[in-house]
Amino acid sequence: MIIFAENHQALNVEFFIARGILSKDSSNFSRPIVRLSVLSIALGLAVMILAVAVTSGFKTAITDKVIGFGSHIQITSFDLNRSYETSPVSIDQPFYPGLIDSAGIRHIQVFATKSGLIKTTDQIQGIILKGISTDFDWSFFKDKIVEGQLLVIDPEKISDDILISRKIADRMKFKLGDEVRAYFVNPEEMAPRGRKFSIAGIYESGLEEFDNLYLIGDIKHVQRLNNWDKSEISGFEVFVDDYRNIDHMADLVYQVIGYNLNITSIKEMYPQIFEWLNLQDMNVIIILTLMIAVAAINMISTLLILILEKTNMIGVLKALGAANRTVRKIFLYNASFIIGRGLVFGNILGLGVAFLQLHFQLFRLDQDSYYVPYVPVQLDVGSVLLLNLGTLLLCLLFMLIPSYIIMRISPVRAIRWD
Repeated sequence: MIIFAENHQALNVEFFIARGILSKDSSNFSRPIVRLSVLSIALGLAVMILAVAVTSGFKTAITDKVIGFGSHIQITSFDLNRSYETSPVSIDQPFYPGLIDSAGIRHIQVFATKSGLIKTTDQIQGIILKGISTDFDWSFFKDKIVEGQLLVIDPEKISDDILISRKIADRMKFKLGDEVRAYFVNPEEMAPRGRKFSIAGIYESGLEEFDNLYLIGDIKHVQRLNNWDKSEISGFEVFVDDYRNIDHMADLVYQVIGYNLNITSIKEMYPQIFEWLNLQDMNVIIILTLMIAVAAINMISTLLILILEKTNMIGVLKALGAANRTVRKIFLYNASFIIGRGLVFGNILGLGVAFLQLHFQLFRLDQDSYYVPYVPVQLDVGSVLLLNLGTLLLCLLFMLIPSYIIMRISPVRAIRWD
């Protein structure tokens, strides 16, 4: 007991012995088991990193597309129904365009919509003409134009140019520069009104809900079709700096706009899309739980094998005066080494695959089914650190269970263990 105490004061005996157990001795029976545990932890962490990165990237990509069409918050008439035939709102509002100076507000723009249909000799397609003005933010559409160019809206003259989706163009057999005949109906008029547009650009967003409907054109067309004057619009679209603060910003905007206007957040406009995206979080939770469980079971098995293999050593340490707590610390250090190696290799594998996908888009998807042409990845340092820390702590916590077996080992029987 005295000898062990003196050695313990001179150096960290538990740490020293734990390193010796995992030496490169090829005759070590537990060596393949240890390697298998390292591999299971590495693969588990890599899968968890990729699951979080892909889910986060997927949610961000879809959210950005939906917001690109509908903005974060829409300000409209209070009696607005859920159709695309809107009640007019005056553009002369005290918050426009000054709302952009408010903290958290990135942009505000006007819009107007009108439902109608386009017709060729053998095809008919229902559409929504979204009218925009000179304040329209083109950042979303810049990389969505597959042919042609963005619209140029003249504040004085009306433009017949429109953007049309590739889906509608393919279905109706339109090409860039073709003329499009569209028809619109007013409730107070018997005959539909016809308009002739020219295709200036073809876009592809990947969101079928929008690509099957929307034409983008000059807001002055919608105003004339609805018999509105130049000061009347369908509403305002507000973009915020951070989507995560959308509910808070919606409350702030509502306090500014006045009693005769209403606001609708993008989550309220398209609840089915955002509810579907929220379901992806459940998939991640299931994957994380399974991977942690597999890693923990492997570590428990490995530690039990190490304890059984080193039973004779445990007896000798106890005979020299080592307490149960000291011997347990040796094997917990041992487990920490194994987990640490697994975390290192897991980070290399998970982050390596994520970076390759981020820069080279190796894994492709069917855009019609998944809304994106390739698997999107979004890496967050905080999430990666939490996954590493959580894996380490949970695995060590599970290690306490087999380590209690050491307390039941008798020094006399252990030394005689053959």
